[in-house]
Amino acid sequence: MSARGRCARVLPSELNKVCPERGDEPATHPSKMSDFEVVPNLQQSSSSVSRSRRKAHFPAGSNEKENLISWIPENIQKKECTYFVESSQTSDSGRIVCECGYLREQHLDDAAKPPIFLGKEWDPSRHIQEMPTDAFGDIRFTGLGQKTGKYVRVSSDTPPRVIYHLMTQHWGLDPPNLLISVTGGAKNFVMKPRLKNIFRQGLVKVAQTTGAWIITGGSHAGVMKQVGEAVRDFMLSCSHKEGDIVTIGIATWGTVYNRESLVCPMGGFPAEYVLDEENQGSLSCLDSNHSHFILVDDGTHGRYGVEIPLRTRLEKFISEQTKVKGGVAIKIPIVCVVLEGGPGTLDTIYNAITHGTPCVIVEGSGRVADVIAQVANLPVAKITIALIQSKLSVLFQDTYELFTESKLVEWTKKIQDIVRSRQLLTIFREGKYGQQDVDVAILQALFKASRNQDHFGRENWDHQLKLAVAWNRVDIARSEIFTDDHDWKPSDLHPVMAAALISNKPDFVKLFLEQGVRLKDFVTWDTLVYLYDNLAPSCLFHSKLQKVLLEEREHTAGSKVPRLQMHHVSQVLRELLGCSTQPLYPKPKQAERPRLSIPVPHIKLNVQGSSLRSLYKRSPGRVTFTMDPVRDLLIWAVVQNRRELAEIIWAQSQDCMAAALACSKILKELAKEEEDTDTTDDMLALAEEYEHKAIGVFTDCYRKDEERAQKLLTRVSEAWGKTTCLQLALEAKNMNFVSHGGVQAFLTKVWWGKLSVDNGLWRVITCMLFFPLLYTKLITFREKRLQPPMGCLARLRAFFTAPIVIFLMNTLSYFTFLLLFAYVLMVDFQPAPSWREYLIYFWLFSLVCEETRQLLYDPDGLGIVKMASLYIKDFWNKLDICAILVFIAGLTCRLIPSTLYPGRIILSLAFIIFCLRLMHIFTVSRTLGPKIIIVKRMMKDVFFFLFLLAVWVVSFGVAKQAILIHNEERVEWLFRGVVYHSYLTIFGQIPSYIDGVNFNIDQCSPNGTDPYKPKCPETNGDNNTPIFPEWLTVILLCLYLLFTNILLLNLLIAMFNYTFQQVQEHTDQIWKFQRHDLIQEYHGRPPAPPPLILLSHLQLLLRRGLLRRPATQHKLKEKLEKNEEAALLSWEMYLKESYLQHQQCQEKQNTEQMIRDIAQRVDVLAELLDLDRVKRTGVVEQRLGSLEDQVHQSAQALRWMMQALRGNGFSPAEDVPPVGSSTALGTKELALEGRPEERQPPCHVLARNLLYPGSHILRFPVPDEKVPWEVDFPLYDPPAYSAEHKDMAVQDPFSLSLESLLKINYNTMDGLIDRQSFHGLYTVQDGLPLNPMGRTGLRGRGRLHCFGPNHALHPVVTRWRRNLDGSIIRKSLKKMLEVLVAQYPLSDVWALPGGSLEPGETLPLKLKWILRREFWPQFQNLLKQGTEVHKGYLDDPRNTDNAWVETVAISVHFDTQHDLEMKRLNSFLQGCDPELCIRWQVLDKRIPLHANHKELLHKVSTLLGAYY
Repeated sequence: MSARGRCARVLPSELNKVCPERGDEPATHPSKMSDFEVVPNLQQSSSSVSRSRRKAHFPAGSNEKENLISWIPENIQKKECTYFVESSQTSDSGRIVCECGYLREQHLDDAAKPPIFLGKEWDPSRHIQEMPTDAFGDIRFTGLGQKTGKYVRVSSDTPPRVIYHLMTQHWGLDPPNLLISVTGGAKNFVMKPRLKNIFRQGLVKVAQTTGAWIITGGSHAGVMKQVGEAVRDFMLSCSHKEGDIVTIGIATWGTVYNRESLVCPMGGFPAEYVLDEENQGSLSCLDSNHSHFILVDDGTHGRYGVEIPLRTRLEKFISEQTKVKGGVAIKIPIVCVVLEGGPGTLDTIYNAITHGTPCVIVEGSGRVADVIAQVANLPVAKITIALIQSKLSVLFQDTYELFTESKLVEWTKKIQDIVRSRQLLTIFREGKYGQQDVDVAILQALFKASRNQDHFGRENWDHQLKLAVAWNRVDIARSEIFTDDHDWKPSDLHPVMAAALISNKPDFVKLFLEQGVRLKDFVTWDTLVYLYDNLAPSCLFHSKLQKVLLEEREHTAGSKVPRLQMHHVSQVLRELLGCSTQPLYPKPKQAERPRLSIPVPHIKLNVQGSSLRSLYKRSPGRVTFTMDPVRDLLIWAVVQNRRELAEIIWAQSQDCMAAALACSKILKELAKEEEDTDTTDDMLALAEEYEHKAIGVFTDCYRKDEERAQKLLTRVSEAWGKTTCLQLALEAKNMNFVSHGGVQAFLTKVWWGKLSVDNGLWRVITCMLFFPLLYTKLITFREKRLQPPMGCLARLRAFFTAPIVIFLMNTLSYFTFLLLFAYVLMVDFQPAPSWREYLIYFWLFSLVCEETRQLLYDPDGLGIVKMASLYIKDFWNKLDICAILVFIAGLTCRLIPSTLYPGRIILSLAFIIFCLRLMHIFTVSRTLGPKIIIVKRMMKDVFFFLFLLAVWVVSFGVAKQAILIHNEERVEWLFRGVVYHSYLTIFGQIPSYIDGVNFNIDQCSPNGTDPYKPKCPETNGDNNTPIFPEWLTVILLCLYLLFTNILLLNLLIAMFNYTFQQVQEHTDQIWKFQRHDLIQEYHGRPPAPPPLILLSHLQLLLRRGLLRRPATQHKLKEKLEKNEEAALLSWEMYLKESYLQHQQCQEKQNTEQMIRDIAQRVDVLAELLDLDRVKRTGVVEQRLGSLEDQVHQSAQALRWMMQALRGNGFSPAEDVPPVGSSTALGTKELALEGRPEERQPPCHVLARNLLYPGSHILRFPVPDEKVPWEVDFPLYDPPAYSAEHKDMAVQDPFSLSLESLLKINYNTMDGLIDRQSFHGLYTVQDGLPLNPMGRTGLRGRGRLHCFGPNHALHPVVTRWRRNLDGSIIRKSLKKMLEVLVAQYPLSDVWALPGGSLEPGETLPLKLKWILRREFWPQFQNLLKQGTEVHKGYLDDPRNTDNAWVETVAISVHFDTQHDLEMKRLNSFLQGCDPELCIRWQVLDKRIPLHANHKELLHKVSTLLGAYY
């Protein structure tokens, strides 16, 4: 059918009889607040979320769109009227329409009425049929910035799960953390500008911070328009990274104007929609600021309110779904926000409160919202019909005359019930202290409702905390959860701590640490496995872990990917930290690895019975390692580039300097592999930040104690893989740290060995040449205190083992080698080698042996392959290998007589390479060292320059050769002509034959036969003059010189200059950083120089080969004793705290920060001034009202005193002075007219709930003031209802006929049925007894068995709550009780073990279900010995005007834990039904029982003096 052209007048609906508006924006609500469940598989959830996000932005024409086009028609229907039945009403144009509201031509072709339906009325159930929907896809609002959303037309009978699946799987929406249902007036209304801004900002803030869905009616009017404009303002002011706000509009398809443009059977991608408010008439346009639309179709046109039932079911379904958020599963909470509104809004609020959904009423928005807000703080007894009437007359001025008396009664009753549930009602008042934002009011409403919800134990607080974590509102957690009302144990916070870590909520992690969570108790082996299992899939570290797992699967030839273990993490971390570190988590032996896993179903991250430390110290042969929880969490945060989280954890670390340097190294390595540029920049910035942290801590340490600070550099850190801070800094290339003055002072100290740093270099050289001078005072040594002076051998050994002396001797040896080598090459190179040449060979052999020692020296056990790779990475080692290989090649040729001369040439080249090796020696110089660094950098520039230069040289050379010379076949002259001559041209050697002026034929070979002359250019055969185009060759030469000499050479100079400037700025840092390599090399080098070094090699060979002694550690490492290390780390941690405090002070003193703080304070001050201006009037009115009340009370007291005195004859009546102003008294009396004094509810409340339980019957509304039968209530016309039970023998007649009722004998024993009331005689009217407590709004007996009183028995069985040692637990100095409760089949709540008494029975049937038959007589004896705490009327939802429940509550208390009767009772407890549950439960006011049962428990606790 085509929907085009549909246009009809709006049909009146039942919802709009009071106010002539289209209706109020509805909202519906689930049964309870959110609850929490167990997370079955977080990883699966994460993947599903990422999968849904990918689906959210698929391009047109993709597979996702094709899936949507096929899925929606198969699963979602629309409704069409298939039979045209003429209506008595006409369209706006006066044409005949069907009962559905559509014209005849807007129906299907076969919609003509068949004969079988002639004469019958139009029936939607038969005349409207479902068929696949034809309107879905993307909706674009033209003319409004091309805003695009999603839309779908659905049948009103569509299951909510289908719509939810569409939104989350096909539309790509993440499940919400909160559902905000906004309801109110559907027509445009006026709000105060300030209140409007507060509402918009607060609503958007709560949606954006908590990840909520906002559900409205979707039209461009009323409260929906307010919400849309709030979202629009947010989107215009926010950045792209803040994300969109999901705003879902649920509207009626038949009331949408211009809906014809949305019809597209294959989907609109997009469908163009025009927002035309001027011509919409009685229909409504969709709001352009909503992101998603669900258009509910019932087959009719112009009827509002069709979407309400489906919206009700959808919101209830969503609120029952489980949302995985940060390691916990949360049932999605829902809150109702109300602005303005009419009768429909009141029904919505009433239904929400009835189902336990918290509501936030915005006072000042108008109409219903203001009526409820103005009476919300009054006692329910003071909310009378007269008061509501006065409020409606003011707030509903235009439509007040439409309120009938029955409607006023209904409104009064509903408002009373709404206000009675104060725990679910939150009034947002502008300027109210502590509630200045709507977002705070909404979240406080949810917490208040959760806090007042009945629950077992402490789960209520857990729910609130998990909600706060899911919403990421640490401010709410501080103000509403971590209060004095509840004491949190650190172990209780472990699950939410894990949730905060996984979901990256650093503020909550900081809060939990402040609340006493100890990382030592929190972090276990399983915790780490769990955290790494839930890394973000987009994280680079996650992909590296998956790669390791796949490699292991291939290595083991398994079919499944192995489960992640910590040794897999260690494998990746070692790649990042470098091979100088030991594995952080060694792989355990298979036989000794216990199976640990996260317990299910509860997320308890503590592993009972084993810890990581004890697990790996069971066997002495195993590798032991230290369990450092701060380190483990820090690594986990850093590898995910979580800056704030890592900073919080680093502040808790003990080995903080090593931790900072390790983090810097990890981040730099990850940044090399990261593909995303922004992430790479963030990682490098964070790495630099951690380097500065390490520098800051080391600076404070160095200022306090230089020696201890230098110990921190070389201390072996067990937590970080047995490496040192200095090694970590070198691995991470942290030049700023290594160039620190303290580090350089340490390196200088190492460089001088045991020599004093104050010795001059000339003294060292002098003593090196004339070592007897060592025994004079020319050289001083560093000697520790309290040690005897050094002996002769000790001084000699200390001098010659100092790295600086070893360096000088090796330098002198190397210069001697080069001089001898040069002399042999130039003077003494004979066919037979001389003794000098043999000495060179021996010298070179010692050099080869030293290089071999460096290659094989492996103190850390890395392996020969890794050591070889590390050796090759060093540039100077590469140069050494090259020189040695070239020398060996030259030596080989030199020993062969036929290749003697080539051998000398190759040896000459080897000499050049050996000379280049001298630059490594010069790096020790503070002057020459930086210059060598600059030369190395410039060599890279030259390489890239040569690539550019080669392009011009080759292009010009080939062109020149082709133009000048014909068919040159000699390769060597081709190379000369193309490359060599072109290259020399750059330096001014221009070929003479390039033009004809300088051409000389004698300088070339005409035929190219002369091997020493180039071939002549093309010439004239007669006079041998060149015939090539001289003008072209000259132009090419000029262009070539222009680009090469001027452009490229100047470019090279500019590159050199840039490199020089760039390196010059950091030359000092670079030199200091590279200085370490030279110092470490000579620190571990044998003291003897080549060739005498062979003696040291021989000694080493004997020690390692024959004596099997371990190698001596020459690296800059120091293993400290445990006590010394602990003291050193404590000192470091203390100075770290000082450093952090200093940083905070600097941040506060920062000019920009001070400006921001001042601006924030000014904003707060301006806000307070505005709020004070708003509150001033309200506060004055409140104080005047309070003063008026006090004056009135004083006047009443004085009047009573004067009347008493007058009654005793003290004064005649005419002498009594007037008390108080008559005007004031009259005003007060008028204000109090119809308001009874505040007192406890005098009548039943549960018995007047509008919806009778177990049925669809609605009671007649009975306000509190109309409950007593004595109060006249002419409008009272309650419906009659009597349920029919299967057992007819125990129930009164079903009908209310007088004949059957006269057979009942009231106020006496009627056979086995006791119809006597505990309250005395009751009234019988027209054969029916009247409820002694007053009206209930329903006649008949309802679900009760008998008219009149229905007797029940409720035993309250209690015992003291005790500790394991038997002592009684107390709270607030009062003993705590435990009560026996039961949950019966088909019931969601717990109850006392009792119920209705069957005629002639002494025990209730429900009590018999719990106890075994043989214990019944003994329990009756317990009841006789018990104490009666209540006997009379019970406020029960089943009560009616003619039938009610009266019960006897008996307290049976066991005072001692060894009571035999209690033990027998426990042994005889049974369940006749497997679904029956029995338990002893702690007694307090939040125990989830029936409300009337909780009143009985209160009486018992008062009787026993126990806590309640």
